[in-house]
Amino acid sequence: MKQYTVAILGATGAVGTQMLECLNEQEFPVGKLKLLASARSAGKTVEFRGEQIVIEEACPEAFEGCDIVLGAAGDDIAKELLPEAVKRGAVVVDNSHAFRMDPEVPLVVPEINADDIKWHHGLIANPNCATIIGLVPTWPLHQLAGVKRMIVSTYQAASGAGAPGMAELEAQLAALGRGEEIPEPRAFAAQLASNLIPQIGGVKEEGFTSEEMKLQNEGRKIMHLPELRVNCTCVRVPVLRSHSESITLEFERDITAEEARVALAAAPGVKLVDDMSAEDAHERFPMPMDTSDQDLIWVGRVRRDISNPEAARGITFWCCGDQIRKGAATNAVQIAKLLCE
Repeated sequence: MKQYTVAILGATGAVGTQMLECLNEQEFPVGKLKLLASARSAGKTVEFRGEQIVIEEACPEAFEGCDIVLGAAGDDIAKELLPEAVKRGAVVVDNSHAFRMDPEVPLVVPEINADDIKWHHGLIANPNCATIIGLVPTWPLHQLAGVKRMIVSTYQAASGAGAPGMAELEAQLAALGRGEEIPEPRAFAAQLASNLIPQIGGVKEEGFTSEEMKLQNEGRKIMHLPELRVNCTCVRVPVLRSHSESITLEFERDITAEEARVALAAAPGVKLVDDMSAEDAHERFPMPMDTSDQDLIWVGRVRRDISNPEAARGITFWCCGDQIRKGAATNAVQIAKLLCE
């Protein structure tokens, strides 16, 4: 099998570190690995497949000879450096928001629109984490009945703010446990422990936040549905890892809850956990503690939307998925594997 020179930009962050694990787990054909990060991380070493890899400072010249670059840095660094990687012949799969809505850049969830990879011009974008987690189970139901409208509430874990967000929640929980004063929040707008924060991202049009608009804008591009309507509320919750979403879909055609369950059970990337009669709660419905550190989107609480005047055309469900894995790193590595194939 052909071996590839692979670079990870932002290799020391939560997503970059997970990308490294995913490359190993999925037996990606890495011939040479380059780990790129800020100057303060340069010179440190990370083990990969029994070899110590020295972290290099990220700069345009660091991409020389790379076949595939996985981007796990912020928007500004992505905009500055990733086009340089493309100029040097690499294909980039980027997890930042920088290129997602560029009409010249495919925005890909492999279970949904893998064919879009074929028209890339050196850059492929990884969608927002909540978008991936919500669309993977929505797609098989769309194929069944044609989705027109989504009403979504997301319950997003601290991991959505990266390693600093996770560390901040852990520090706050520890302080509460000791009866100490909570440290001043930095990663979030307010204390997250024992609290909910109903804002993720800056405020955009009509009071919606940037995070809330991503599901509509990215969903339209990924599913090739330019008229898709989405009403989304994003909430940060005091969960360390794994996002959850409550989703109601309105369809063009009639669909029963049982038809939805059958479609979800057979869908790639989905695990149906939907038995409200089960004695064990872990078998009744998905929960973040069960879906962390794995790659499937778990779906449950599947039922018809009783508020819809066309009662047979609405389905509601609950889903959970690991934001760092399928919501970010795993999706990017899956795209990279498709490039190799």
